[in-house]
Amino acid sequence: QVQLVGSGGELVQAGGSLRLSCAASIRPFGAYAVAWFRQTPGKEREFVAAISGSGAQSYYTDSVRGRFTASRDNAKATVHLQMNSLKAEDAAVYYCAAKFTNIDSTFWTVATAYATWGQGTQVAVSS
Repeated sequence: QVQLVGSGGELVQAGGSLRLSCAASIRPFGAYAVAWFRQTPGKEREFVAAISGSGAQSYYTDSVRGRFTASRDNAKATVHLQMNSLKAEDAAVYYCAAKFTNIDSTFWTVATAYATWGQGTQVAVSS
């Protein structure tokens, strides 16, 4: 069974940076597209970023583009989300999700496309 473990969330001041990590127990990890979603109480899970299996392609929601960067180390089966210039509206529980694909350029921006999820890591931003 595929497992994902998210980590790295904490309280940070507005304008600061955080690096989230998602460690996977799957091989070959490069066959999986990985996405980050976030959720706040009472709201639906929101797409944040996705990265293709090889890491060659990534995609971001408009509100984080230019501030967040997704990367991956397939040898270590780990994906990172570097978050810079954090804003109060970035505060949420962040989830990583993975989906097998045999087409490297493919990834998905809807939560229902992903069957495998990490447990979530809390990001809080103080103003």
